[in-house]
Amino acid sequence: MWQPKFKIWLMVGALSICGVAHAGLEEGIRAANEGQFEDALREFNYLAEKGFAPGIYELGQLYEGGHGVTRDYHKAAELYQQGVNKHHVDSMFALAVLYQEGKGVKLDKQMSVTLFKQAAAKNLPAAQFNLGVMYANGDGVAQDYKEAIKWYEKAAGNNYTLAQFNMALMYFEGHGVEKNIEKSYIWNTVAEYNGSLDASHSRKLDERKLMPTQIAEAKEKADALYEKIQAGLYAGENRMF
Repeated sequence: MWQPKFKIWLMVGALSICGVAHAGLEEGIRAANEGQFEDALREFNYLAEKGFAPGIYELGQLYEGGHGVTRDYHKAAELYQQGVNKHHVDSMFALAVLYQEGKGVKLDKQMSVTLFKQAAAKNLPAAQFNLGVMYANGDGVAQDYKEAIKWYEKAAGNNYTLAQFNMALMYFEGHGVEKNIEKSYIWNTVAEYNGSLDASHSRKLDERKLMPTQIAEAKEKADALYEKIQAGLYAGENRMF
């Protein structure tokens, strides 16, 4: 069940769009999704010139991916930094990934952690999850399973499926927490409800170690937990189990 290394996952965050830039940003995103990158580039360049952070970020995405332009990680990093300067959460995440991978910037895991923490403080689940991965692996930080599970739980409470699965793994192995197969089952079930096939497989492994009455009780707790998370009411394990 245990995977030696957790994985960092990338994300493209949802954007908050306001004011007169709304139409231009939406048009640019639509054009990019349809492969009309010249139109997207025109829209995002205009928004970037106006200093609109979501437009700057989307322009960075085009340069990072090489969509409609020659791929240029350095240019993407510069644009993301502009977004970071404007406290744009998706830009924080994107720049953190570049620092972590050394693309367009000098490899700097500490800077990556700093930026992930900035994004996590703005409640971005993917950043919270990635911090959990870094602490679990000792990647750019001292390995610290307790710190890892703290970040996993924040992301899991925000209904981030990968974090829910990793919560189950931590309980199954007893990393950062006391080994607890029931809690492993519960978190695997929640992740499975969100479509995780890995969690479905792991839940079945958990069942082999539980009595039928324990499974029934754990299933009830998983259902209650899932409902709380879906409703945005999850207040941490101390309030749940």
